[in-house]
Order: sequence, then structure tokens, then C-alpha cells
Amino acid sequence: MQLVLAGDFALVREKYIEVIEHTKDMNIHARWIYGQHPTDAMIQSYIDRQEMYLFMDGQNVAGMTGLTMYQGEEYHGVIWSQRLKDDEVASLHILAVAPEYQGKGVSKRMMEAIISLAMEKGKKAIRLDTLASNIPARHMYKKFGFEYRGKQNLYAENTGWTDFLYYELPLKGWNRQEAEMFR
Repeated sequence: MQLVLAGDFALVREKYIEVIEHTKDMNIHARWIYGQHPTDAMIQSYIDRQEMYLFMDGQNVAGMTGLTMYQGEEYHGVIWSQRLKDDEVASLHILAVAPEYQGKGVSKRMMEAIISLAMEKGKKAIRLDTLASNIPARHMYKKFGFEYRGKQNLYAENTGWTDFLYYELPLKGWNRQEAEMFR
């Protein structure tokens, strides 16, 4: 994975729009609508804070994600398996795989890279939220050992009121060999 540079906003924006327009059942699973979620401001913010990453296949963008090396206050209402300080946690956001790479194992390789990066940064867990309707993402997270930690019914521009599910991957004792069996 490579960090997105400040001048790459247009490329990242274009790729998210491509994902939204060309991902089968986007309106059912992730329910993203560009401009509502994700937004230009959201993507620019991740880039400005050096929290936006691209997963490359040669010169082609195969996937992208926001990865923060802290958790925000929106995660404080969840009962996690470990009581950790905000800066002991990595949080995964807006993970997407380019349409031409979907179904080819890219999300699994991205997750391995995300986990490795969080471990290198000394994080004790990775946390994330996803829509209850995002069955493909939920299955992938569970395969990597993420544990379901709770649900909140929240309002979002792109979904209205909907259930968000929270997952956590404790990094102590996690090893790549466990994920290898899911390749």
C-alpha cells in the first residue's frame, strides 16, 4: 500500500466514483452515493492527514482506503473487547476495490497490508463500522478474525436511519498464517 500524495486527489475521487457507479449491488450493500458518502471533503481530509492509501497493481489503482492511527469519538459508545486509548487503535474507513479487480482477492491482500501497517505502528486493535446490509464486507472482516462488537442505529446522508455494525480485530497474537487459509 502506498500513501496518497496531496496532488492525487483527482485520481482518488475518480476511482471512488468508478467504484460507486460500477460495483454490482452498491445500492444494496454499501449504499454509497458520491457527494454524500464519500465526499470530496472527506477524501481530501484523509489525504491532508496522510491517512489515505492506495493498493496498486503495477501502475493501476486496485483499491483504496482511509486508515487512521486512532479512533474517533463515534467509537466511544461501543463495548469493545479491550479498553484502549484512542491512539492505541487503527480505524478503517471507506475501503473500496476498483471494479476491474473485484472478485480477484484484492480485498484480502489489502486487509493483510492494513493489518501489517497497523502492527508496524504499534496498534493494539483495528476497529471499523459497516452497514448491516454490507454482507460481503461483513464476511470478509469475519474471515480475518474481526469480532462483532455491537450495533448502533444512526443517520447518514446516503442511507437515512440505518444499522451500523462495529467490528474489532485485536492484534495481539494475530498472525498472517491465520489469514492465509482464506486466500
